[in-house]
Amino acid sequence: MSADRSVYIMLTNTGTLFTRLIQGYTKAPYNHASISFNRELSELYSFGRKHPANPLNGGFVKEDIRTGTYSKYPETTCVIYELQVTDREVEKMKRVLQVFIRSRQKYLYNILGVIGIALKEPVEFSNSYFCSQFVAEILERSGIKLWNKLPALVTPDDFRQSDRLHLVYYGKLSEYKPSSQ
Repeated sequence: MSADRSVYIMLTNTGTLFTRLIQGYTKAPYNHASISFNRELSELYSFGRKHPANPLNGGFVKEDIRTGTYSKYPETTCVIYELQVTDREVEKMKRVLQVFIRSRQKYLYNILGVIGIALKEPVEFSNSYFCSQFVAEILERSGIKLWNKLPALVTPDDFRQSDRLHLVYYGKLSEYKPSSQ
């Protein structure tokens, strides 16, 4: 049996117009999901804005909590969860992630998938994801199934409801200090 490790799931609310539109429908406090392989969140990945000023130009992104989109929204609130996994599961996740990194130019943001969630109908295209679908896909392809539903139907709020995730922080993202948690 391999040693226990952790990955981190961060849910955020930037307060942008796009976020408020989604929130108006979902009534959920957080509408964006990312996955990190360390508590410092220096290896943080998702599907979202490629450029902070343009919500329509989205795709696979390596996020930075100090620069990029988050720096433009200092009031961003977040919750950070820890998920205990094995070394083997982390290895698989990183292999899946490498496929996304190598081919990042061909991935698109699955805006229709977000609409599909509202209709409770999965809308899947190859090379097209939305944030929580991407995180769920990484987990599922690594053998971690948190829910009995397709990744294309997983919402950020589903992570909040999972009993396998342990809350390690909530508050303003700009005030997150991984060493003091």
